[in-house]
Amino acid sequence: QVQLVESGGGLVQPGGSLTLSCAASGFRFSLYSMNWYRQTPGRERELVAGINSAGGSTNYADSVKARFTISRDNAEEMVYLQMNGLEVEDTAVYYCSVRIFGQTFWGQGTQVTVSS
Repeated sequence: QVQLVESGGGLVQPGGSLTLSCAASGFRFSLYSMNWYRQTPGRERELVAGINSAGGSTNYADSVKARFTISRDNAEEMVYLQMNGLEVEDTAVYYCSVRIFGQTFWGQGTQVTVSS
């Protein structure tokens, strides 16, 4: 079955950096685009970044452009989110996601807290 396991979240000061990782299994990872979403209490889940199956095309929310970088390793079946210049507003639970044949799968999420 499809499994997505995020890691790498934590507490960081404003201006700091974190790298999130997502380990994927149970599907042909190299065939599918992957996405990172985030959610804060009371708000809808927001698309943060996406990457196509080969890793050659990426897209970002305007709020994170030039600060976040999504990447993937198809051999290791991993997807990453490098986050630099973190702001208090980036505080959220971050989720790894894949859409396969019309069904969206989610990991359990990893908490990122940006605070001084």
